[in-house]
Amino acid sequence: MTDKTALTPKTHTTPPAKFSHGVKKGNILQVAGQVGFLPAEEGKPPTPAGPTLREQTLQTLANVKAILQEGGAGWDDAMMIRVYLTDVAHFAEFNEIYNAYFEEQGLTQPPAARTTVYVGLPGAGLLVEIDALAVLG
Repeated sequence: MTDKTALTPKTHTTPPAKFSHGVKKGNILQVAGQVGFLPAEEGKPPTPAGPTLREQTLQTLANVKAILQEGGAGWDDAMMIRVYLTDVAHFAEFNEIYNAYFEEQGLTQPPAARTTVYVGLPGAGLLVEIDALAVLG
């Protein structure tokens, strides 16, 4: 049986609870929900990329991508992306940011499936969280 490997890129802090930022087992890679925190700095608490949905979304996508890459994957390997927004009014703006981001990625495969739900997030001012499931090979 294949072992699970925990994935924590250098840009990420140690998770605040008993979970991994990403886990790979065989050719399956699951990225845990990521938010728009800037890359980790030693001795400093996690800091949001900014107050806007655009800033947080782009940083969140960068954080998910970093974990995919840590596991040897990329956006072309993503099968499912789940998005958690804190405000239903952000849906149209989020889609514009999301669509532009993926147009710039130069994907060679069809886009991943996606679900979007509305939630409360524990960090003050956090607007978006994203997780992803990838299959390599």
